[in-house]
Amino acid sequence: MAFILAKKVNMTQVWGEDGKVIPVTVLDASGCKVTQLRSMEKDGYVAVQVGNGKNKREFRVQGVELAAGSEVAASSFTPGEKIHVGGVSKGHGFAGPMKRHGFHGAPASHGHDHPRAVGSIGQRFPQHVRPGLRMAGQMGFAHATVKNSVVVAVDAEKNLLFVKGGVPGHPGTLLTVWTTGKKSVKEKLA
Repeated sequence: MAFILAKKVNMTQVWGEDGKVIPVTVLDASGCKVTQLRSMEKDGYVAVQVGNGKNKREFRVQGVELAAGSEVAASSFTPGEKIHVGGVSKGHGFAGPMKRHGFHGAPASHGHDHPRAVGSIGQRFPQHVRPGLRMAGQMGFAHATVKNSVVVAVDAEKNLLFVKGGVPGHPGTLLTVWTTGKKSVKEKLA
């Protein structure tokens, strides 16, 4: 199992072997090091803590031979490998229920003067709004994971990882990248 903490650089495109354009996101894994090893005897579980700058994340893995202070590079991934990419999504500010939850709204005719309103938010009993009710509020800026992305290419010299498609967050966002243990059979990659 491979894992890194990488910063989102930008989106670009690469050409595949069949001549088709593949949209990719470039991730920079420089500065990613093992900061601590968790053991069953001392901590009660087995994990590897990886840091990039001031940020740290733990990966619970079995049978990985790493030493504290060793660098974790993008070269641990191979092209065609499926990965999960997690991070904080872009914030969209305060959004109404139609944009935030996909509500259809009220009809635009026959006396409706608030077509984008939520509608009823409760009833007489229990005299409060139910928890989790879908209403207007802050949209985005929450943890999101893009699953089963594919590694298109790896630049070992610059420690860059090229991932097919988009990933959460704006450029400069710190992302957690880990393998799924599967290979992409259908994808034709460069």
